[in-house]
Amino acid sequence: MDWGTELWDQCDIIEKHTQSGLELVEKYVKFVKERTEIEQNYAKQLRNLSKKYNVKRSSKEEPECRLSSYQSFLDILNEMNDYAGQRELIAENMMMSICIDLTKYLQELKQERKTYLMEAKKAQQSLESTYKQLESSKKRFEREWREAERAAQNAEKTDQDINATKADVEKAKQQAHMRAHVAEECKNDYAAQLQKFNKEQNQFYFQDMPLIFNKLQDLDERRVQKLGRGYILFSDTEKHVMPIISKCLEGITKAGTNVNEKNDSMVVVEQNKSGFERPGDVEFEDYSQGINRTSSESSLGAPKGPMDLLGRNRSKNFWLFSKRSKLSPSTLSPYSSPPAPSPANGPPSPKFGRDPLSYCLKEINKTVKPRISSFRTLRRSPTVTEDFTHLPPEQRRKRLQQKLEEICKELQKEVDQSEALEKMKDVYEKNPQMGDPASLASQISQTSQNIERLRGDVKKYETWLSEAGGRGETPHYRPHTFNNGAQETQSPDGAHSDESTPDSSQAIYAEFDDDFEDEEVAAPIGKCTAMYNFPGASEGTISMQEGEELAVIEEDKGDGWTRVRRSNGDEGYIPTSYVTISLNK
Repeated sequence: MDWGTELWDQCDIIEKHTQSGLELVEKYVKFVKERTEIEQNYAKQLRNLSKKYNVKRSSKEEPECRLSSYQSFLDILNEMNDYAGQRELIAENMMMSICIDLTKYLQELKQERKTYLMEAKKAQQSLESTYKQLESSKKRFEREWREAERAAQNAEKTDQDINATKADVEKAKQQAHMRAHVAEECKNDYAAQLQKFNKEQNQFYFQDMPLIFNKLQDLDERRVQKLGRGYILFSDTEKHVMPIISKCLEGITKAGTNVNEKNDSMVVVEQNKSGFERPGDVEFEDYSQGINRTSSESSLGAPKGPMDLLGRNRSKNFWLFSKRSKLSPSTLSPYSSPPAPSPANGPPSPKFGRDPLSYCLKEINKTVKPRISSFRTLRRSPTVTEDFTHLPPEQRRKRLQQKLEEICKELQKEVDQSEALEKMKDVYEKNPQMGDPASLASQISQTSQNIERLRGDVKKYETWLSEAGGRGETPHYRPHTFNNGAQETQSPDGAHSDESTPDSSQAIYAEFDDDFEDEEVAAPIGKCTAMYNFPGASEGTISMQEGEELAVIEEDKGDGWTRVRRSNGDEGYIPTSYVTISLNK
């Protein structure tokens, strides 16, 4: 049904309806904008929440970080961060595909509607102008016709008057004839204006206005159709990211299933196992047999004696679980000599014969109490040593092994830097225009000193680790240095072996070009599999297809991007939430 046919007389209604439709579009755009603001604020709050509870880089070495429950919590925070990114993506897509698009389309509709209403107004004004001309010609015809009738009556009256002269009669007849002629002309003009108005009115109601109304109908239908698509986009925008959101939720579920209480218990044992043996039974000291009490008192310093028990159980909690620092093993060594006997170790009192057991307990308490206070003082201020002897044996061995690995990594960096400096020096010597070899002397000297210092530390910690019962395995590093084309190989224990390289200058030039543009290719730290397609249109990114496997070069730094490499050597960044990552252990 066409508006031009059915609503030919409802111009005001059509104008009001189309205006109401445009206002509805504006209202929907405003609604979506407020929804995007809510999504952005929600995503911002989620990111702040994840950042608030996420562990700092300096705290990643804490013992709790090795627990599966702690790692799962960090995974949940990372998944929440990715989830926040998807909420931001929803807000961005809604703003682009709905708000901006509908706003632009709304402006076009407003301009088009304005044009149609202007055409309708112009046609109506033209019809009204023609109608005014018709009314004017009609009134003129009516006026002239009445004047002609009066002139005719006057001429007839003059002709019948016997006193009127022939000239008066002739004048009256001429006047009547002239008035009749003017009235006839006005009649013809009125007829022409009437015909013109009817023609224009017919064109106005059957052609012009129906055409304009139909155009307005088409405009309104297109508006409704566009608005309907906007309603669908409101849902599809969120549906598009639902698979990734589901992956985030699945990651949270997986983090919960990865919690292993048995493994956490083993980690606690491994981190806190002291290596000490449990204390033995306290021997009964029979003073009635005259046993020398000096040997009994000597046992107070041993881990199996009563001193160890009383020292640990003096409060309600064992000292191992208190907030005080652990006692230095060097100060509580099982082989340490006992303190000097107190005056309480003199001859038995006369009460000994009456109650020997109570007397023994009192004497033991007199001897033990002063030592407990002195041990407590030592625990408040433990002595931290470089060889970690202030730790229990098991923890000492682990700390020594960890420290040795750190030193070896630092040594490897210094060795690599030394290699690079030697290569650069050799290139400078063969190509003086590229640089002065003497400018590298200070750096080479400093690096050599660092290497020697670190090698000494390696040997020192290897010795301590061997004493602590460790296997003494040193992490491998490449201790190669270059000196004028000769390659010197040095093992971790300081032994040297010279190997001649057939053409070191060619090897150097093969790795370093004239402009130092070639960089060492970073070794992959893991691999990842694409869950979705990614176009990689922006600068610095790389495209990928669903199911494609890529090598991970650099982990996500918290900005939602991971650096990867293809098998053909292409590198770039991809969204972390688009892939599943498996890092090398």
